[in-house]
Formats: sequence, structure tokens, C-alpha cells
Amino acid sequence: MAHHRRPMADTRPRTFRWETRDGGKVGVITLDRPERKNPLTFDSYAELRDLFRALVYATDIKVLVVTGAGDNFCSGGDVHEIIGPLTRMTMPELLDFTRMTGDLVKAMRACPQPIVAAVDGVCAGAGAMIALASDMRLGTPRARTAFLFTRVGLAGADMGACTLLPRMIGQGRASELLYTGRSMSAEEGAAWGFFNALHELDALMPAAHALAEQLAAGPTFAHGMTKKLLHQEWNMGVDEAIEAEAQAQAICMQTRDFRRAYEAFVDKKKPRFEGD
Repeated sequence: MAHHRRPMADTRPRTFRWETRDGGKVGVITLDRPERKNPLTFDSYAELRDLFRALVYATDIKVLVVTGAGDNFCSGGDVHEIIGPLTRMTMPELLDFTRMTGDLVKAMRACPQPIVAAVDGVCAGAGAMIALASDMRLGTPRARTAFLFTRVGLAGADMGACTLLPRMIGQGRASELLYTGRSMSAEEGAAWGFFNALHELDALMPAAHALAEQLAAGPTFAHGMTKKLLHQEWNMGVDEAIEAEAQAQAICMQTRDFRRAYEAFVDKKKPRFEGD
């Protein structure tokens, strides 16, 4: 096995909770400052970015679930610990910060594991961007998603919002949310395709874990390929995309999981994927 790959189950982050489920295949990130609606700090931004970057080399984690402790997902950047200090920084320091926050989204998109966001209550600012950068989103009826940047005098262009949100819900709807900073209701989010499904509060985490475990039982290498091409094909024409998919599928056809699926079909059994 390549020397740079390593297990991630024993990761010990300082600024959020990390646990594993499903025999160590599912990693669960819980933003854990419920008394403040789970805001992010300079340290938690950086630690989340570093975790997602490291997951590229994980030998054990197949799927990720991201959620918030208590009654909310994430209220965005901490007003006292982030927004206050930003007003006193120089331009180079500010650019370092905005690039770091963008790097979190890039790291989420670049890690091969599918990411499931389980969203309850407030999902605002950078928290909304973490949900948006995930691969799938499950919400509760009381989820309130807001891209609040204009409310603090900033552009709606933050952490990739102006490219990711229009692709998710359409240009007109994204424009309204990014200009006004208003909350998108759970019902709107489901109707517009932001949420894959809504669940009552007591069913949210069971549904997220069930989805994660279903994905973890699938062909890991092929899931990583699907995620990579879902991301890369935004920048391709149709012909280039079809060629990229032809190459990707030919690579996947060399995996043992592809052979396992064929042999299981012949034997009239359900395939057991092992990720190689």
C-alpha cells in the first residue's frame, strides 16, 4: 500500500467532534458549540480544511456525515471571534483568511468520499456553504438556510457561493438569496433541489446514517470517480465530458469491485463491494 495512505479513525480534532460508525467506514463531523449555534472560528476553519485534505489519503473512511450539535447546524463565522478581528486586519491578512475559507470548500470537493450534510435549524453564512459544498443534504422542516454575507456589508460572493448555488438551485433563485441574505425555508430548499429530502427531527440523523452506510457499502473507488467527474465536468464541453467519462469508466472496469458485481450477478447474489 502506498506510504502516504493512512487510517483516519483515530483523528483527534480540537475544534469539533469526530467519530466513526459502520465499522469505521463512516466518519461523522459534529460542529459542537451548541450554545452559540455552532459558529466557526479561525482555528475550526483551518482544522476542517486540514481534515478534508487528509481524507484524500484515508484508507478506512468511505463516507462522511457533517452535522451540528444541539438544535442548529452552523451559524457561520463567529461574530466576536472572526468578524470583529477582520475589521482590524490588513489587506494581505484579509486575503489569507478569505483564501483559507475557500480552501475548505475546495478540500470538501476534492476529497473522494461522498459527504452527507444533516441540517437542522440555523444553517447560515459559512455554515450554508459547508452544506452547499457537501454532496447531499438532508434537512428538517425547521431548517433555515441563509447566505447572510450582504447582512454584514459583504458581497454574496463568498467561498464559491456565486458558482455553487446557481448550479444547485438556478441563477434567479440564487441571485435572490445572495442579494437579500434572506433565509430559504426547508420547503423551498426541498422544492428547489437544495435538500435531497426532509425528515422530522428525530428521523434526521438515522436517515443520514442510513444513507451514509448505504454509500459505504457501495464501490468506493467508483464513488470517488463519480464525485471527481461531477466536479470536473462543470468546466467541460459535452464532447470532452463524454470522453472523460469513457476513460473513467474504463478505469473502473479494471477494479475488483466490477468483477465482484458480475460474479454476484451470475450467482444471483447481492455483490459485496470492498472498495478496490
